[in-house]
Amino acid sequence: MSEAKQKVGHLIREARVKAGLTQQELGDKLGVGRATVNGYETGKQNLTVDTLEKVAKALGVELKINL
Repeated sequence: MSEAKQKVGHLIREARVKAGLTQQELGDKLGVGRATVNGYETGKQNLTVDTLEKVAKALGVELKINL
């Protein structure tokens, strides 16, 4: 698993916890299951930029990509 996937997953988890949401609650907002959110957070699920934008919006955070 790539370091980038792990870092993105960690950031999603931090934002979710800060927002006071469970994985299930975030999944409900995104229209996906808890297992999919878990995959995002553990880096096991590939994310598109569109999906990252949806996650950021659901969590009330700004998506920033630093290259």
